Amino acid sequence: MSIKKLAGPVLVGLLLVQLVPGTATAADGLAWQPCRTIADGWPAEDQRTECAMITVPVDYTKPDGRTFELAVSRIRATGGRDGVILVNPGGPGAYGMSMPRELLASKAAGLGVHHDIVGFAPRGVGYSAGLSCPQDNTQPDPSLSDKEKARFKSERDARHYQDCVARDPEFTANLTTANVARDMDRIRQALGEEKIGYYGISWGTALGAQYRTLFDEHVAAMLLDSVVTSTFDLTAVDHDQMTALENSFHDFTGWVAGNDHVYHFGATKEAVTNALLDLRAKATDRNTVDSLLLGARRKWPESARQLVKLRSGGEVPSVVVSTRTGFGWDDPNPAFNPDQQNAVICNESSGPRDFEAHWRNHLALSAELPVAGSHGSYDGYCAGWPLPATTWHFKPGKSPLQLVGHAYESVTPLPWAHDMRAHIGGSLLTIEDDMHGSLSILPCASKAVEFFDIGKTSNATCPGAPIPPAAQARTPLWR
Repeated sequence: MSIKKLAGPVLVGLLLVQLVPGTATAADGLAWQPCRTIADGWPAEDQRTECAMITVPVDYTKPDGRTFELAVSRIRATGGRDGVILVNPGGPGAYGMSMPRELLASKAAGLGVHHDIVGFAPRGVGYSAGLSCPQDNTQPDPSLSDKEKARFKSERDARHYQDCVARDPEFTANLTTANVARDMDRIRQALGEEKIGYYGISWGTALGAQYRTLFDEHVAAMLLDSVVTSTFDLTAVDHDQMTALENSFHDFTGWVAGNDHVYHFGATKEAVTNALLDLRAKATDRNTVDSLLLGARRKWPESARQLVKLRSGGEVPSVVVSTRTGFGWDDPNPAFNPDQQNAVICNESSGPRDFEAHWRNHLALSAELPVAGSHGSYDGYCAGWPLPATTWHFKPGKSPLQLVGHAYESVTPLPWAHDMRAHIGGSLLTIEDDMHGSLSILPCASKAVEFFDIGKTSNATCPGAPIPPAAQARTPLWR
């Protein structure tokens, strides 16, 4: 078994070593080997995860055309086996091969008692013919205006897109959620399973919705955590994410007001809001201030402490606010592939494809949402992408479906889960946190195990990790 490289220099999958002869097709089954013995860089201490390769078409409309090898991983059930659960961590562009190991080290470990947990590297990522295009990280001249800087980056990215697509137009054009879903069904066939379970996070929820749209009869049960919107419009993505962040800012001011005895910004939301916006207006590094005003709930005590320090004339570490964390969880494997992410997003999203339209949207959002609006980064993301886009069209199904939304999250805001539910059905479990894809690290991960084991869905609410108390601040805040 070896990584089959497609024609052209664009596909450079991470090498598997000490490979077993022969690659499985969907009809042949999978030739499993310990990942630590065949996968370059795999942790040697991992005694459980097995790896294999399967051959799939580049273009499913040309089943007898070019093929490539797709990498799959597995950890076998420890108890009485009752099927398999395929898993995906999101992205797009996230690796996925290590997710079975990560999931079974979490509070959702019970999933692996009665199910084999199966991960895979989506096409264009890592071992699965990983897409690789030279990066241009040239930065604009600092003396340029904000619009000129944004135009510089947009034109730079457009050149990168065009170069990357030109290296292998056929493969790049076939990097879509629908084709990854078709690859999943080839995995199902190779496993010899009539039906599969599926656990997807973030973009992995779109992948699940797409698989269920195409292959509902082959779904045993599906859980989607941190659910994306059913309509992939990048202008709307920015608006919804930044609205969630703006709401988070106002929640933060209420929390600071409730802890006025510690931070002394004011005892009401209005007073705190005015004080923090005044501090922001006077700051020379607004990005750093915004990173504190828009920080995660678990960081609120530290954010407030740093804001007190700024008010007193002190310096805090410079931070560029980052709100586009991508549609995925934290996969420690370095095989995350930004080129694959670009291709999947731009092959399937709507939104402005020219800079001037994007800039008008940027200004409008900045005016509507004074704190968060300027930090939207998806609108205009695909300006200059040279291929046409085909957007998602998900359909309802009959298979068991559990959606999981997060009450305060900004990466995949809770309204998206309600929107997806209206389009495809299912039950909705709501977690009271702002963390992305956190179900597996919380006690209510037991609901996921229960769902896959006995089919019980939930429309309940689960507690998330609490906001740390203000009293945990490390240094005196008021003198």
